[in-house]
Amino acid sequence: MNVRAVIGALALIWAGICAQAQGFAGMGSAADGFAVPQRGHVLTFPADHGAHPDFRIEWWYLTANLRGEDGRDYGVQWTLFRSALAPGRGAGWADPQIWFAHMGLTTPDRHFAAQRFARGGVGQAGVQADPFEAWIDDWQMAGPGLHELRVQAGEAGTGYDLSLRSDGPLVLHGQGGYSVKSQGGQASYYYSQPAYAVSGVLTLPDGPVAVTGQGWLDREWSSQPLAGDQSGWDWVSLHLDDGARLMGFQLRQSDGVFTSGTYIAADGTVMPLRPGALQMRPIAQHGVAGRKLPVEWQVTLPEQGVDLRINAVNPDAWQGLTPPYWEGPVRISGSHGGMGYLEMTGY
Repeated sequence: MNVRAVIGALALIWAGICAQAQGFAGMGSAADGFAVPQRGHVLTFPADHGAHPDFRIEWWYLTANLRGEDGRDYGVQWTLFRSALAPGRGAGWADPQIWFAHMGLTTPDRHFAAQRFARGGVGQAGVQADPFEAWIDDWQMAGPGLHELRVQAGEAGTGYDLSLRSDGPLVLHGQGGYSVKSQGGQASYYYSQPAYAVSGVLTLPDGPVAVTGQGWLDREWSSQPLAGDQSGWDWVSLHLDDGARLMGFQLRQSDGVFTSGTYIAADGTVMPLRPGALQMRPIAQHGVAGRKLPVEWQVTLPEQGVDLRINAVNPDAWQGLTPPYWEGPVRISGSHGGMGYLEMTGY
């Protein structure tokens, strides 16, 4: 067995153990020894685009809604995760950081997913803040800064090569980036770049397809982002046809749900949503990977006059990865039209 296979096997074993722990992928388990987010902390850029090894889990998470030159809807996801066995860094193989990455590519009738694993400290994966670069093997997201990026990934004859550019500001969720996840006070640091214009090429079994569209990048890190009784979440990032944008999520817990999010008005005004302001109601279920998941939702913000119905472009967009979850592009109807992304974990 070669070194990369050993790394992958160890990461798979570790991730499998986490998936059996409290909450989705162990995110509700105790964070002893790790740093935890503090209310009032000021995020600093570009430094905070980089890694935070004293925290237990972190991700750089891109989704994009795309339209092909063939007139069809597509979606892509590129995510690099950092998860620590212990706080801090170490030299070489003593580094306690584990890295893994997911790619998703969704068409109206097919879904492709792949993953990579790496151990920290040996150069196989990592993140540099300025100029920005996030990589694992030959998958990368890089550019002079988050305002301008090139994103590449591929596996088994499928993949993408995309250019992203945004002139819009970063959006800090919650209170200056301090995003609360439960009544008990679990929280993360969380910000987004929601306004990318995207262009590039998808590689598909039937050949390359040129695409354009809109992208959304999430940055989040914490050490215990879920409460112990929270089993997973339903999350959306939505581009509405009047220029507004919405990020919202509900965390499923033993006594119901905890909801939060951010509404970004068409003029750029950022409005953090108080718990309970966002309402998410499943409408239709779909069988995939031996389970039932809600792939149609009603999403409402009564105070903003938003009443949406979102439908999956491809209901079979299951990411059978480590850990497994559903992630795919959606179309929007109702009070607004538009497009976006839906993620559902813990099912």
